[in-house]
Amino acid sequence: MFLKQYYLGCLAHASYLIADETSGSAIVVDPQRDIQQYLADAAQLEVQIRHVFLTHFHADFIAGHLELRDRCGADIRLGARAQAEYQFVLMKDGSTLEFPGLRLQILETSGHTIESISILVFDLKKDAEKPYAVLTGDTLFIGDVGRPDLRASLGWTAQELGGHLYDSLHSKLMTLPDETLVYPAHGAGSLCGKNLSSDTVSTLGEQRRFNYALQPMSKEEFIRLVTADQPHAPAYFTYDAVLNTRERATLEKTLEQVLRPVELEEVLKLGDAGAQILDVRDAAEYAKGHIAGSINIGLGGQYATWAGTLLNSTRPIVIIAEPGREQEAALRLGRIGFDHVKGYLRDGMEALAQRLDLVWSTERVSAPMLAEELASPNPPLVVDIRTPREWSTKHLGDSINLPLTQLQERIDEVPRNRRIAVHCAGGYRSSIAASILNQHGITNLIELAGGIAAWEAADFAVTTG
Repeated sequence: MFLKQYYLGCLAHASYLIADETSGSAIVVDPQRDIQQYLADAAQLEVQIRHVFLTHFHADFIAGHLELRDRCGADIRLGARAQAEYQFVLMKDGSTLEFPGLRLQILETSGHTIESISILVFDLKKDAEKPYAVLTGDTLFIGDVGRPDLRASLGWTAQELGGHLYDSLHSKLMTLPDETLVYPAHGAGSLCGKNLSSDTVSTLGEQRRFNYALQPMSKEEFIRLVTADQPHAPAYFTYDAVLNTRERATLEKTLEQVLRPVELEEVLKLGDAGAQILDVRDAAEYAKGHIAGSINIGLGGQYATWAGTLLNSTRPIVIIAEPGREQEAALRLGRIGFDHVKGYLRDGMEALAQRLDLVWSTERVSAPMLAEELASPNPPLVVDIRTPREWSTKHLGDSINLPLTQLQERIDEVPRNRRIAVHCAGGYRSSIAASILNQHGITNLIELAGGIAAWEAADFAVTTG
């Protein structure tokens, strides 16, 4: 029996390849949409990917089940309460898939979603009675459990699903032996929970002891706990959850269509017609010069998550990237189902060498420079675009908190008759915010390079609480 975890840091997503080398069969669980790594490892092991499982319809990425079906002929397997446009094998509680050295057994563990399942993995050469591991999807994380509020727009209340989650944890997962390895579908940085650990594997015994949501409590208390203080859920979560139920074009076919160079004049026409101009360069490079009206979401951070959060899922996208990084930008958008890319600006920003009238810049300042401005007779208003939780921990004294996830809808709260200084934790999100402010005509602004981390490093005071 062979089990390998693949961890995609930018989406905090874990997927799995499980193989029975005796029969030459392999299973992939919760695959990402670009599937080459599974194909390569299966070829090296000399096994055939015959089955692909989704533990549930993921909200934060598009799974690669259709890609594996079309490439390998793998059948798709879903929980008993799943409904989808494509053909799939329904797996009920207790259903098994058995090979000479491996058995998979299904537990229906609804709660994060109604169709959620967990998968018990038995290494038959070691112990046919006790599971070696359990793949918990988004039901049980390391340090947390799956949030039950993401299906509110699809007919389920957080309280209903929270009750299901409590039952699934207590009647199914917590009955397993302490030594059972726990392999979840997400880790720290995912918005599918509020307290996920940076660890990507644990044991059930460790989770029983240290996971706050598994401590003794009533169902009512559990529901209150897991529905409170959850992070903002981007609009694209519902879009992705629904798209994962549908027949759609594969990533390979999509990239063939979207990876085309576009001349500057066409980019400008597309922008005038409502296309979103997405500049994926580093914040410092974007600040030096960018197309007026573009939005900066750099490839160096949680690019796909922020793109899904801030971009419109129905409007066309044109990419501006450093030459050679266009495919990465389009592929990572494809991972969240944003396939409506019309191409990329040929030659990147070099295409504007003779059109400087179209180029804007952002003034980035150091912490001492910002401190000097704040001490002047007409200081700028400091806009902190971090989360409320970050804000409450520490912030610059006379600043206001406008979380980046809310900036577009609360843009009228930013005064236009005053200089604005925008910052985040380290400088990634503030560049996004500056580009959004510019789009709304707020151009008298500065951006704190390095964020509040640079401010503290320069020994300037912060306010706590």
